[in-house]
Amino acid sequence: MNRPNFNGFWLAGLALAVGVAAGYGVAYQRMNGEPGAAPEQGATSKALYWYDPMYPQQKFDKPGKSPFMDMQLVPRYASDGVGNATVSIDPGLTQNLGLRTAKVTRGAFASSLDVTGVLAFNERDVAVIQTRTSGFVEWVYARAPGDVLAAGAPLADILVPDWAAAQTEFLALKRSGERELISAARQRLQLTGMPANLIAQVERSGKVQPNLTVTSPVGGVVQELNVRTGMTVANGETLARINGLGSVWLAVAVPESQTGSITEGQSIEARLPAFPGSVFNGKVSAILPDTNPDSRTLRVRVELANADGRLRPGMTAQVRLNHPTGQDKLWVPTEAVIRTGKRALVMLAEEAGHYRPVEVRLGQESDGKTVILKGLEEGQEVVTSGQFLLDSEASLRGIVAEPLEVDGNASGSQP
Repeated sequence: MNRPNFNGFWLAGLALAVGVAAGYGVAYQRMNGEPGAAPEQGATSKALYWYDPMYPQQKFDKPGKSPFMDMQLVPRYASDGVGNATVSIDPGLTQNLGLRTAKVTRGAFASSLDVTGVLAFNERDVAVIQTRTSGFVEWVYARAPGDVLAAGAPLADILVPDWAAAQTEFLALKRSGERELISAARQRLQLTGMPANLIAQVERSGKVQPNLTVTSPVGGVVQELNVRTGMTVANGETLARINGLGSVWLAVAVPESQTGSITEGQSIEARLPAFPGSVFNGKVSAILPDTNPDSRTLRVRVELANADGRLRPGMTAQVRLNHPTGQDKLWVPTEAVIRTGKRALVMLAEEAGHYRPVEVRLGQESDGKTVILKGLEEGQEVVTSGQFLLDSEASLRGIVAEPLEVDGNASGSQP
């Protein structure tokens, strides 16, 4: 009967343990980005965090033993991931991963802003109709607030008793042929509030005309009508208020963050659901000083011509504010930008399938393009699809984008 060879079992177990330890050591070194033992860090180097190479996604604030394996945690230094560390992807797998890139471009940057607006009356085009003398309302024409009137449309007939005596005196003096007296009598008619066309009618016909027909001096919408048949009106009393429709105001709400790029005289394009396919052009006439505290928007006023009267207050519009093309600027597709909340990054594509994060300073954004103020150069390539996957991989490996230098004179937005 053969006895079991305990020495053989012991040797096999020892070899297996050595193999596992060696394998873990190799993985430990590879995940740490080192071909061998960890290089010595300078006296001034500071560890960003500690981690277990078998579980690199878990970060620790201080050294010690890993809770996953009976090994010491490994420090990750800033120099490990700045300047020379990249994420490497087999070029043959880029299509499978959906990675797409675009060049950093320098060129004219014409921007625009799409917002909403509401049409309103042009408050400068208002006619207030008042009496210039006392009288009695004999007739009111069929008008009501909201009616659209043409210029010269009659509103009411008013009897003015004081005019009868003044006109009688004028006609008597006219028959006398005394020019100075006739001129004085005509001036008196004017001072009583009689319109020039009515004075000419009296002088031409030789008959007393004590009735005044009140008409609308402009074409537009009746906003107020304060006259009724049989009522007595006093000198200076407001009878009606007419708002013209020759032009309308477009009240536009612009986000507070975009108001710095809005200027008076800036051109706009308005499209109304009521008139599909039609484009109405105008210019910014005023930037109002108050801001809506709820929506954090600033009101911008645009004046639109309305010769045909199609535009009516209350209609809504989609408005595009066009910014003039400025000087050449460096820009990338907006989809390439990764906003972390504290700064903005892009994944820079390098040769042979290598990618690294780069911090950038952003400028204006428009039409899917974002201006780059600092961090990139013309001709470089950035990842526009799959960049978040690469950023996650870089974060797991501890690859950190080098921070931008502080520039006190830089203009534009600071991420």
